[in-house]
Amino acid sequence: MQIAVLTFDGFNELDSFVAAAILNRMKAHGWAAHITSPTEQVTSMNGVTVQRQKPLEFAADADAVLIGSGIKTREIAADFDLLGRIEIDPTRQLVGAQCSGTLLLAKLGLVGNLPACTDLTSKPWVIEAGVKVIDAPFVAHGNVATAGGCLASQYLATWMIARGASMRAAEEAMHYVAPVGEKSSYVDHALSVVAPFITEKSAVAA
Repeated sequence: MQIAVLTFDGFNELDSFVAAAILNRMKAHGWAAHITSPTEQVTSMNGVTVQRQKPLEFAADADAVLIGSGIKTREIAADFDLLGRIEIDPTRQLVGAQCSGTLLLAKLGLVGNLPACTDLTSKPWVIEAGVKVIDAPFVAHGNVATAGGCLASQYLATWMIARGASMRAAEEAMHYVAPVGEKSSYVDHALSVVAPFITEKSAVAA
């Protein structure tokens, strides 16, 4: 499973790095999450500059795509040339977006009338884009999932592993990163959030 973690200038570190780190717990199974950007380097909202691992066009070939958020998302959403470089197909890819990343998902025509999640700051922009925003940390419709809140990145990672591998694999990945002394409760909660959106049929479809 090759995963493109779309990361733009002004990105939120929690969105890109937390999800990528959890997904890369699956390396032994051939998984790899790549920081995927339109430029060679991108700088986070807090001034952290990183080298991309894959170009933006990699999203078209990846098995799964995650879209993080950032302080420049509204600018990106209005940049039709940049959006035109992003090719995502939910019929053959797992797709997730977090916070203002949901706005990009909407601009790419991948949300439609489906209820979606986002953060409180991005909520009016996402609503303006024609999306029904719900008060929840995570929701999935088929191969497309959205999450709201920086730390909801764990739910996107859990869902993606559960869909692409199994709930057991998702449990093991989350158990590794969960706080010591709280592992059982932490893992149980993460699984309970995504479990309603995982079925045997959907796991096979992924």
